[in-house]
Amino acid sequence: MIRFDQVTKRYPSGHEALQSLSFELAAGEMAFITGHSGAGKSTLLKLIGLIERPTRGHVTVNGHNLHGMRARGIPQHRRGIGMVFQDHRLLMDRSVYDNVALPLIIAGLPRDEVGKRVRASLDKVGLLDRERAAPVTLSTGEQQRVGIARAIVAKPAVLIADEPTGNLDPQLSAEIMQLFADFQQVGTTVLIASHDLPLVKRMGKRVLVLDHGRLLDDWRPGDP
Repeated sequence: MIRFDQVTKRYPSGHEALQSLSFELAAGEMAFITGHSGAGKSTLLKLIGLIERPTRGHVTVNGHNLHGMRARGIPQHRRGIGMVFQDHRLLMDRSVYDNVALPLIIAGLPRDEVGKRVRASLDKVGLLDRERAAPVTLSTGEQQRVGIARAIVAKPAVLIADEPTGNLDPQLSAEIMQLFADFQQVGTTVLIASHDLPLVKRMGKRVLVLDHGRLLDDWRPGDP
């Protein structure tokens, strides 16, 4: 589902965020990316979402080589990827329902279909009773759940998350991670960047360890 083939990302400043990175993630697999601050975790996720492009190498997502993808193809590509961020990026002047519905409205889905999908997504994250609430009235954990509902509402094949539990306490962090594991159980490919090593270890999933943009380790369940 996701393949990096000798991918290097060098920014105009000269900093190489990723260096000759290669790995594959199978369809329906869940994995974590860990590493020190500045190791390249966020850059890796941005390449998957075509927020950034590699300097060298190839990134393939869901069978599509992103190297030659033109600007007009990017919106369609992103519809197949759910993206969750640490800061939620919610629209505070709109209701929870409207925040989750936004990707579907942009995609032009009929109103009835939008309603069904939004309520199904909110139900999955336990917020169906808050659909008319303003995001500002929600707790930090609830706001993160809204962000997750918005990421999954279009039924993406790939779900990526950048430090989704960075602002949450340990109990909420565990609950959010279990949500991601639940999505994997129904066939979604999940890739999460996280610095919370104890939590990552407890999840028992594959772990890619980055160090200064290079793949230092690729641990899989069952490895010593």
